[in-house]
Amino acid sequence: MPTMFEVIVSYFDGDSWPVQLVEGETALRSAFQGDSGSWTCYAKARSEFEQFVFYSLCPVTVPEDKRPAAAEFITRANYGMIVGNFEMDYSDGEIRYKTAIDVEGTELTLPLCRQVVVPNVMMMDRYLPGLMAVVFGDVTPAQAIARIEKN
Repeated sequence: MPTMFEVIVSYFDGDSWPVQLVEGETALRSAFQGDSGSWTCYAKARSEFEQFVFYSLCPVTVPEDKRPAAAEFITRANYGMIVGNFEMDYSDGEIRYKTAIDVEGTELTLPLCRQVVVPNVMMMDRYLPGLMAVVFGDVTPAQAIARIEKN
């Protein structure tokens, strides 16, 4: 039976994602190009916990003076989300979208990998323009979310 990390590698190979191994970890790094921009993604096997976690990293860090507005934006975005969530490191302004699955008592499969990865990149792609409008424009978090969720 393949390890969790081997299944993850197989998923990305089968889907033709260009990936790099993250040195010293059971993790992969890849670039993703969406309709709204490009960003770095990380796929990590947390084998000791029987979990697969996938991150999309926002391509810019939020300046310190814009972090309260960005925090409001991601809080509003997260409300009602079922699969995944945005999170921000307040100390450096990094924002990422996280999806994960716990497979304790079963095994990770290629279809389960897809259910972790695809919704993740779709949500980053959907919300990235609104986040950029809040951070670099004059759009309020409420306005940005209303525009996104209206579509």
